This record gives sequence, C-alpha cells and structure tokens, in this order.
Amino acid sequence: MTRQTAKDFHPEVLKLFDKYVHGLLPRREFLKSAGKFAVGAATAEGLLQALSPRFAEAQQVSNGDPRIRTRFVELPSPKGDGSVRGYLVQPANAKGKLPTVLVVHENRGLNPHIEDIARRLALDGFIAFAPDALFPLGGYPGDEDKARELFPKLDQAKTREDFLASAEWLKQLPEGNGKVGAVGFCYGGGIANFLASRVPDLGAAVPFYGNQPPAEEVARIKAPLLIHYAENDERINAGWPKYEAALKAAGIRYEAYIYAGVQHGFNNDTTPRFDEAAAKLAWSRTVNFFKQHLKA
Repeated sequence: MTRQTAKDFHPEVLKLFDKYVHGLLPRREFLKSAGKFAVGAATAEGLLQALSPRFAEAQQVSNGDPRIRTRFVELPSPKGDGSVRGYLVQPANAKGKLPTVLVVHENRGLNPHIEDIARRLALDGFIAFAPDALFPLGGYPGDEDKARELFPKLDQAKTREDFLASAEWLKQLPEGNGKVGAVGFCYGGGIANFLASRVPDLGAAVPFYGNQPPAEEVARIKAPLLIHYAENDERINAGWPKYEAALKAAGIRYEAYIYAGVQHGFNNDTTPRFDEAAAKLAWSRTVNFFKQHLKA
C-alpha cells in the first residue's frame, strides 16, 4: 500500500486539519468543511482517517530493542500535588555518564510516536526523558481525539512547572553528565522555547514548529537554540520575525531553518504531513546539535 503524503490532499484540507488538531476547529466543523474537497469514493470521515496517525507503521525502535533500557519514572510535582510521570530511555551498554535530553510531546500527551522519539535519541547516545503532561488527568488515553479533548483541561502553569522540574531532575540524574537539552514538537516546541527562557544552564534547546516566547523574556535565554519551522505553517510562522528580532537584539546564539514546501508537523512520521527529506535533515541537525553542546 502506497503511503500518502501531504501532496495527496487539497491545501485547504491540510489547513482545516491543522486547525482541528490544535483545537481551533470542532470535529463536526472539520467534517463539514472538508467534505467539500472529498472526491469520488472519498468522504470527509475518510479524509480525517487518512490524516490521522499510524503509530505502528511508523515505529523505528521497539520498546523491547536490546540496545536500550526503558522504564516509567515518577517524580514529585513542584506544586506539591501529585507526580510527574515520564518515559525514561537509556542506552543499554553505555560507558560513562551520558548527556540527557528532555523530550516534549505535541498537544496529545505522551503517545507512541513521542516514546519512539525518545528511543531514537537513546540509540544516538543520549538519556531521554519524555514526561506526560496529561498524567494529572489520567495520562495519555490511547486515543488521539480523547487526548486532544483533555489538553485544554490542564493547568498550564502547573504543567510548565512540571517540565521545569523534569529538567532539574535530569540534571541530577546519576547516569547523566549534568548537561540537559530539550527538544519539543508543536506544543512541545513552545515548551522548549519556554525552558530556554527559564533554565539558565540549559545546555541546548531545539523547538520544532513551536510557539515563540514573549519578546520580553527572550533576553533571559542562555542556551544555544536550533529552531525548525515549516514553510507552509502560517499560524506558527507569524511569530517568527518578532522572535528573531528579539534573539538578535539580545545576542542569543541560534540557528533557524525554514523547510521549503512542508507542513506543520513535518517531522512526525505517523501522518501524511510527514516529509521524509525535511525530517531526515532536521533530525540529523538536531542530533549533531545536541552532540556539540551536551557532550562532556
């Protein structure tokens, strides 16, 4: 079966889908509007299914891969109510202390794709920790639509403190070398930017198509940044000129890339918005950036 790509969908359908996955368009409205672009035997429901993640097909590293060790970890929430729970992945036969990377998911919680990202990082010689922001609400529910519905119910101030606590925990991890990087996607890209503005000794931050921090907080950033954007992502890219101006004014070290012709979410290989060439390039840049800034 040939894998579908973004080019198989009308551009307006992709825009509608982007609004849908980010909670800006109800399912009913997506189906109503997308139905105008359904042709032949296709239906609006079929378009939605075609654009939805296929985790098993895209998995690159299994949870049982002998080259890694995986476990779920809970640490105290800094707000004093409950715990932060996340997925910890380490190389199985590492020698010496390793750099650590905090992996921040999209607006669906810790789904199988983000777990796979953490495993990929472990194969590249990092200790990866991927917290689940939805844990206070029962955790990732195993269904993308249910996860998306839960996300607006989070106390975002508490959630951000939980990510800060996770970064601090990684810094103290006995197996780690004390250096922490952060990578995030979409919602997680915004959190990666946030962490850079709040963690003075963050080793490196790599936001993928994430919301930018307020301009007045940019001067607080000390970490080097590697910033990835998709060309066809008007919603997120609208904030880039102001962010870039603030980065330049504050003398922040950064690299920024806008990948031509691709969609928001181009690195997520579970959906048709995935672009193999752009994702491969962005990911190789990410791994090399972390190796440059986090290795002892």
